[in-house]
Amino acid sequence: MAIGERIRFFRNLKGMTQKLLGVKVGFPEKTADIRLAQYESGTRTPKSDLTQSLADALGVSTMALNVPDIDTDIGLMHTLFALEDIYGFKIDKLEDEICIRLDKDKGTAYISLLQQFSSWQKEAEKFRNGEISKEEYDHWRYTYPEVEAQRTKTALDAMRKNKG
Repeated sequence: MAIGERIRFFRNLKGMTQKLLGVKVGFPEKTADIRLAQYESGTRTPKSDLTQSLADALGVSTMALNVPDIDTDIGLMHTLFALEDIYGFKIDKLEDEICIRLDKDKGTAYISLLQQFSSWQKEAEKFRNGEISKEEYDHWRYTYPEVEAQRTKTALDAMRKNKG
């Protein structure tokens, strides 16, 4: 999904009009909807500062907007092949299910991804168990990693407060 489609997806998820989002990122009210339509249609591609403004206005991470183009099965496969090359992802079979696993031989990359995947798994499990709503789960996913950094900071602050 291209960046314009992601912008539209999150804008609709937030119930915003093109004009409202355009004004929030600083476009003149008179042309805000036209400008935003150009980005959503792919006629124009936002530069990094505008992407940051859009992400802020939508309440998501810029990384949620800049998802690689995986619109086709083949595009997704090549993305997975690249992840195999870069991060050591392994395709495997666990019982009767195909799965992707991490390669322990990748050292620090393995440890970092294991921590991140563990966080994801915990949030997904909370959602499946009804402990959090779909909206809360989506908020976690679409603001990752900022939401995790904030949780870590909050936990560290609480530990410091308890010590002192």
